Amino acid sequence: LQSDNVAERIKWKALQAKDLFERSLKINPANDSAKVGLGACYLFGGISTTPMEGILKIREVAERDSTNIYAQMMLARGSLISGQYDKAISRLESVNRIKPADIDAILLLAEVYERMGEKGKAVSWYQKSLPLAREAELKMAIEKRIEELKK
Repeated sequence: LQSDNVAERIKWKALQAKDLFERSLKINPANDSAKVGLGACYLFGGISTTPMEGILKIREVAERDSTNIYAQMMLARGSLISGQYDKAISRLESVNRIKPADIDAILLLAEVYERMGEKGKAVSWYQKSLPLAREAELKMAIEKRIEELKK
């Protein structure tokens, strides 16, 4: 949902995923991943008039288990959407403490700092991601971004 650019397709995907997550929760109501996934459908799929509906579902999991990386990442992405960069940073730093080798969290931290205009911090986080980048194309893109930020 987060990487698609076609609104109709995003909504269709979100509705399909919502149905599947709801079915999963009927089978196992304690499935935190399904709860977070369902919340993400609301948050990123445009299937609700109130994005808070999705946030509340995800937050329920995060408040019960602050080490749930999936929930923390979704809440961080939600914070990015709403421009709440400080909240995003806080959640992403928590993920980094729990799982220091999570390249997605590190790259997202770099992006947040970049959006905030804090180039030095952005560069630092991008540099931390380099040893974790397995694909040569990704590593080259990160190196290029670092060089652009240093100008």
